[in-house]
Amino acid sequence: MQKSKSQGAHGRPRLAPQQVRIIGGEWKRRLLPVLDALGLRPTPDRVRETVFNWLHHQVGGDWEQVDCLDLFAGSGALGFEAASRGARAVTMLDFNAAATRQLEANKDTLKATNVNVLRGDAFAVARDMAARGQRFDVIFLDPPYQQDFVAKALPLCTDLLKEDGLVYVEAEYALAQEEDTPDWLLPWEQIRADKAGMVYYHLLKLKDNLHENKA
Repeated sequence: MQKSKSQGAHGRPRLAPQQVRIIGGEWKRRLLPVLDALGLRPTPDRVRETVFNWLHHQVGGDWEQVDCLDLFAGSGALGFEAASRGARAVTMLDFNAAATRQLEANKDTLKATNVNVLRGDAFAVARDMAARGQRFDVIFLDPPYQQDFVAKALPLCTDLLKEDGLVYVEAEYALAQEEDTPDWLLPWEQIRADKAGMVYYHLLKLKDNLHENKA
């Protein structure tokens, strides 16, 4: 997550928690400092626990073969959770220089050799990665709210996923389905979805016919 998530449920600015707790894996219960910045809000513990249960089932528990990309890393809550569970490689990207410095510090604290931190614009970096043939098993997409970034970023994920890859999307709204589906969402099948407070979260997969058309 990046700094634009600055509004609470009633429109008041929200300060991020000072720490994030890793839920499972090698670093279970470890607390990591979070940049004290407006709107930098880690994915809640309850949501992360549910999401990683979903992902664990989808990858058959074999995290050692999983390459992850966190396009709007922010606090790193999602990326470090994946790394803790044994993901082969986790690339974390954020535009905020202070946020990336904190991610690097947390990486060093954990001695997380499977984590790579990058600073840059998510959209430009995603296009560059796709052009260079980089592909991922899991992409975390938790962009700033109120900027239509999901609609802009999700189409870029089609060229970044390995076959049968998954995209986790967190937003301030539920993704539309059936007759209300916007064009940018049409290629995607919603595997799981839920809501916790003001957070809507989803697990998506490219529809089979899209893979067949690319073949």
